[in-house]
Amino acid sequence: MALAPKFAGQAYSANVSPKAIHTIELYLDYVCPFSAKMFNTLYSSVLPDIPKKYPAKVQFLFRQQIQPWHPSSTLVHEAGAAVLRLAPDKFWPFSEALFKHQKEFFDVNVVHEARNDTYKRLAKLAGSVGLEENEVFELLEISDKPGEGGSLNVGNKVTDDIKLMVKANRRVGVHVTPTVLFNGIEEGSVSSSFTSQQWDEW
Repeated sequence: MALAPKFAGQAYSANVSPKAIHTIELYLDYVCPFSAKMFNTLYSSVLPDIPKKYPAKVQFLFRQQIQPWHPSSTLVHEAGAAVLRLAPDKFWPFSEALFKHQKEFFDVNVVHEARNDTYKRLAKLAGSVGLEENEVFELLEISDKPGEGGSLNVGNKVTDDIKLMVKANRRVGVHVTPTVLFNGIEEGSVSSSFTSQQWDEW
């Protein structure tokens, strides 16, 4: 349930008190259709009512879960990490935009695209929610020049952030997406098909 300060934008909290709140962690992959289904219901129909229905009692954490069988998963989550760096308050709106456009980053739509070109499209998407495209791309771009000591695996400026996210998620043992944890314990009864009413009843 701990959240590194650099990832503060992953928390959706509304007037929460640090004394007695519940934490719901959402392990989601940007290119997982079931993650999109869960996120869209929560973001549009559930989260806006949380401050009124459960004031100072619950917070939601969006845990970015890279799924390696989707090759573009790393790239889209790097974009999320870049947004967290530049404008944490834009993380949830960016996530909404990315889920709406997720099919544009499915295998068939990236297979013939150079990596930096995919990053450019992601930076443009970030621009649609108020970030500077160039600043986002600067964090994502992969150089074609060797790094210090001749390294050829140079990564980008959010690689270390992604490593921390992956390490944390592996410690918890999350595999499938979406996965929901309630106060640190996996809650298997929650479905990606939950309606807003079912979330409220749960």
